[in-house]
Amino acid sequence: MSQTQEWLDGYVRAWRSKDAADVRAIFTDDAEYLFQPDDPEPALGIDAIVEMWAEQERSEPRFAFHVLIEDERLGIVKGTVDYPGFDSYSNLWEVWFAADGRAKRFVEWYMKRSAPPAA
Repeated sequence: MSQTQEWLDGYVRAWRSKDAADVRAIFTDDAEYLFQPDDPEPALGIDAIVEMWAEQERSEPRFAFHVLIEDERLGIVKGTVDYPGFDSYSNLWEVWFAADGRAKRFVEWYMKRSAPPAA
């Protein structure tokens, strides 16, 4: 299994559990979490990331992700996230790795997906 896939599996586990230990397992203590490439207010440091991840979702998200490309320092992930009854997104993620395999920098690139046509 690739480093990025292992990290992605941990990300999904942390997203579902909202457990601080699961979040800490995938991000370094000094990690940066950017919600967009030019995010003026990223979550800086593990405590801010844990706090942000503890927030409740609007609905139970459904998601599908796969690793596009990777090397030892960067993984690129593509996927979709659907919040039933709310919004759907297409995602591209940059996962910048520390030597221990945790993310030291995470950048989301996302676009809101159009609603399916009415039947």
